[in-house]
This record gives sequence, C-alpha cells and structure tokens, in this order.
Amino acid sequence: MVNGRLKLHFHKGQVKAWNSTARYVVVLAGTQGGKTSFGPHWLYREIARKGPGDYMVVTPTFPLLEKKALPEFLHVFDVLLKLGEYVGSPVRKFTFSPDGCQRTFGTVPEQPTHIYFGYAADPESLESTTAKAAWLDEAGQKRFKLGSWEAIQRRLSLARGRVLITTTPYSMGWLKQKLWDRRKTDKSIEVIRFDSIENPVFPREEYDEARARLPRWKFDMFYRAMFSRPAGLIYDSFNEESCKVPRFAIPNEWPRFLGLDFGGVNTAGMFYAQEPSGRLYAYREYKAGGRTAKEHATKLVEGEPMMPTCVGGSHSEGQWRDEFRAGGLPVREPDVRDVEIGIDRVYGAHKANRVYVFDDLMGYLDEKASYARELDGNDEPTEKIEDKETFHFMDAERYILGWLFRTTEHAFAYEY
Repeated sequence: MVNGRLKLHFHKGQVKAWNSTARYVVVLAGTQGGKTSFGPHWLYREIARKGPGDYMVVTPTFPLLEKKALPEFLHVFDVLLKLGEYVGSPVRKFTFSPDGCQRTFGTVPEQPTHIYFGYAADPESLESTTAKAAWLDEAGQKRFKLGSWEAIQRRLSLARGRVLITTTPYSMGWLKQKLWDRRKTDKSIEVIRFDSIENPVFPREEYDEARARLPRWKFDMFYRAMFSRPAGLIYDSFNEESCKVPRFAIPNEWPRFLGLDFGGVNTAGMFYAQEPSGRLYAYREYKAGGRTAKEHATKLVEGEPMMPTCVGGSHSEGQWRDEFRAGGLPVREPDVRDVEIGIDRVYGAHKANRVYVFDDLMGYLDEKASYARELDGNDEPTEKIEDKETFHFMDAERYILGWLFRTTEHAFAYEY
C-alpha cells in the first residue's frame, strides 16, 4: 500500500494476463509461478468493472480452497483492502460492506455484492447462483470436473461474465480439450503460459535441480506448465491426432452398439457405429441420474435408427440388466469378469486405430485423457486405478468394446 493505494508489481507473465481482454483467460504457470496470488487482484478489478452482484471463486476441493486460494483472497479483500466480511457457514461467502461498496463503486447500491466459494468436485454445488465473473484456481486438477466447468459457464451466461483460470496442467483432460486446443481458433480464449522461473523470486537453482531429478513429463508439467502425457496414463495408445475426428452424418444402416455403466446417481452410456470396413465411431455419450431404468432405456434409444446391441454392468449387476430389459432395452452381460482384460482389449483396439471418436464428445475425451493408475513414491505406475469410481464413460466403453474385441488378436468379433 502506498498512500492508501494498492500498488501492484507483476512479472511479465502476470502483466500479459492482466492486459488480456479475452473472455476466458487461462494462466498456465509452473509451481510457485505467481498464479494464485494473481487471482484476487484480477477478480477485484472485474468486480469494480461489472458492478454489484454475485461472483465466484472455485477450486477443486474445499481443503485446497482453505490451503491456497482463500488465504490469498482474504489477504487482498480483507487485510489489504478491508472490503467486507467472510463467513464460512452455512455458505462460504464474502460480503462487501457499505464502506467497501463506496470505495469500489462510488456508491452504496441496494443490490449486495457477494463472492461465493464453490466446490468443483461436485458440479451440482455450483448451480445455485447467477454470477458476473469467476476465478477458478487449479482447474487443471482431475477433481475439477468437466461438469463443473459447464455449470460455471451456465452461471455466467446471463452476464456474459469473464473467467480467469490459474492452474498447472495436471492432466490432458477437459482443460486441454476445450481451451488449450481451441486457443488459436477461438478469439474468446487466451492462454498465457510461463515457467516457474518467470517469477523473479523463484530460485533458478531449484528449477535446475528439479529438471535434473524429475522425469521429463513431470518437470514439463509442474515447472514449465506444459501439457505432457504423465506416467500411468492407461490409454496412451489412443492416437488423438488421427482418431479424434469432426462429427459427420452417420448412415442409418450402420450397426449400432452401446456400452452401459449402471448407477443410481450416474448411469452412463457410450454409443458406437460400425462402418462396413469394421471401424468403429464413438458418436454419442449419455450420462444422467434420477431416472428409473425404464426412463433411462427410453432416453437411450430415443432418436436411434435401430435398437443398439447393448452390453453393460458388472457380473453382479444382473438386477440392473433385468430392469433395463423390462424397460425395453435388452442388455447383455460382459463376457469377462476381470477389469484388466477389458482394459487390454480397449487398449489393443486403440493401438490398432480401430476406434474413432467425434471431437465434440467432451465428457469421454476428458476421461480418456485422465484415466490413469496411481503412482508410487518413485513416480512409477501401480496396479490401482486412480479415482476409478468416477470414470463412468471408461467403464461403459470397456463393457462394449471388451465384448466386441473379444478374441486374443483383438479382431472384431461381432458378426451381423
């Protein structure tokens, strides 16, 4: 603070993000690069520009919020600027005081100004407010779900609010698919990437030591903020460059196949069409909850040119299959009990480039790029799948492709 005014000293990467006029500003920065400390200042300027109303700060989990983003936020909004008061219960929010409003807007409006703090691992927790801008910290983490990003966009749609994302690229999921990959063709997106050492206080010796001791992929991600295939990625055989294709009209006569993953909260389905050569195209994804088996069955076959051959559920989920069959959709039981055998069959299908995917299936592509094994202390993959219960599209795909590619040579085994 200088004479009651806050004077900011940004490094070059932060200055570029500050000057960006894009609606979606993505700051990809190496560890300790100055990304989280930048967020509160950007958000305050946005509040001053957009006026009274509701705003959002979203992190992957509440523990991460309390450890990183919230202390940085309160340091600016409470300690330095003294704009209002934060409460943690029953809803986490910061409310502008009359004095804070007067100094920010030049008046004390009737409409209050709140900043709500959201939890991105649960997309439904973000559906209750209409916001004018949002700061998303560490949105590249796997627990920051695609559904949360979509919910945030809905909350901002009325005001056409801007978004600041500050993160390290932890995986190659939705952040890469929807923002990084589109940054050159979509003028609403600007990505600012910088290494840890862009921050002038970050020790060069620490950077060089990390480069010497860490696997290349890990150094590139965490210190250079570059997308890289991490160790443990299960479907590293999926060739995104050649097998992710633009949507086209599928002939009605092509046979259709459906893999189902049952669940009371999330029932997921993956649809595939087979061209005459035998090549498969993933063309539709389905995920919904709060429906009966009959209602799911109706929605799944709605608009399809034929009844798809359907395989789904584990061997213990016979009751689900019975319910879907009674609802009008016959579901076959998978032919293998071992998850790893199913994964091997899908892996082989990708390696042979037998499966193509429409590039607008963002839920599927996010999971495909994030489905990984846990790493041990030496960054070596273990047998355990990380957060396995959250990858519903991968399970649905494994059921149907595991059944279709069920010979030892991974040949297409279905005849019609």
